[in-house]
Amino acid sequence: MTVVFWKELADHFSSRRFMILLALIILSGLWATYATGQAIRQNTDTVPSQYVFLLLLTSSGETLFSLATFLGFFGPLVGITLGFDSISGEYARGTLSRVLSQPIYRDSLINGKFFAGLTTVAVLWGSILLLVIGLGITLLGFPPNAEELWRMLIFTVVGVFYVGFWLALAMLFSLLFQKTVTAALGSLSVWLFLSLFVSVVSGAIAGLVVPDATTPEAIARRSDVENIVGRISPSTLFNESVGILLNPAARVFGMALQSQAEGILPTPLALGQSLNLIWPHITTMFGLVAVCFGISYIIFMRAEIRA
Repeated sequence: MTVVFWKELADHFSSRRFMILLALIILSGLWATYATGQAIRQNTDTVPSQYVFLLLLTSSGETLFSLATFLGFFGPLVGITLGFDSISGEYARGTLSRVLSQPIYRDSLINGKFFAGLTTVAVLWGSILLLVIGLGITLLGFPPNAEELWRMLIFTVVGVFYVGFWLALAMLFSLLFQKTVTAALGSLSVWLFLSLFVSVVSGAIAGLVVPDATTPEAIARRSDVENIVGRISPSTLFNESVGILLNPAARVFGMALQSQAEGILPTPLALGQSLNLIWPHITTMFGLVAVCFGISYIIFMRAEIRA
């Protein structure tokens, strides 16, 4: 598995397709961070000084999107790019039977491919975080505190799980269809549906469950139903996790009634309390990665491979 892992890792970092996508994501993300940092420097009186570095990830500044929003929407493209031809490309080139004719087990092959893709995602996400911290220190003139660093590190772990799901899904489609174009189109279709159209479906279902939303309680109930249905999408899980993790003042998902906020001091939550809120989201994303890769593993181990 180690041989397969290093070979696949070298292929990922030498692929022109991946390098172009990497350059687009890093340049766009750094531009968003730079614009946010300039806005923070110009409005130092209105910006809280405790979690300034978290604002570099969550605030949009003068741009249309924040860095966290950008990574949440375009991050899945990295996973799909790494996984949609991992097996189908071997079928198309006729190299799969040659590789397995060597003293390499099937599970070593698929495990090496998956962990190489996951490592590439982790390196990409960690590199973006380090660039953000370095750019933030240059723009703001001081380093992040310990809690900000921990929140950014956990944000990296959540992002790796999030993109890892799309990597595992792309590998699953690569095994099911055994054609590169079909696997790519299937993965992109699922990404577009779960990223864009789930909100429409969840809103329609919430309207059916709570048709008369005229009172504040009914409006809050409709919002709760919409959030629950929307959590079938990993994008929703990621966005809600990031909203709590990178915004210590956030306490609830969605809408909260005024009666629910009475008696609560407007102080930021500690890191442990924020983790308690998003722990179900993190475990769900990890479970989705495990399920998708587990199905791919079973299919690959039972597949008939001929020269």
